[in-house]
Amino acid sequence: MKKEKVIYRVNRYAGRVLHAKREIPFEIKLTSRLILDELCFNWNKKRLEQQINTSIDNGDQEQFNRLGEVYKQYIWE
Repeated sequence: MKKEKVIYRVNRYAGRVLHAKREIPFEIKLTSRLILDELCFNWNKKRLEQQINTSIDNGDQEQFNRLGEVYKQYIWE
């Protein structure tokens, strides 16, 4: 049986360099998600309170009742 020769040729890559992304740990992902959820919840609640106060100032009973139903979800425990 004849011996086969293997010849390696190295060519320099001329394209753009790709960098591997590091995986973010689960704890950091979870913590950041919880913080963002809390910030969104507080912002939406504060905005809804402002709309309710505006409807009270304008004397709009229909809008007040509609916003009051939505606000119940924010204060429910």
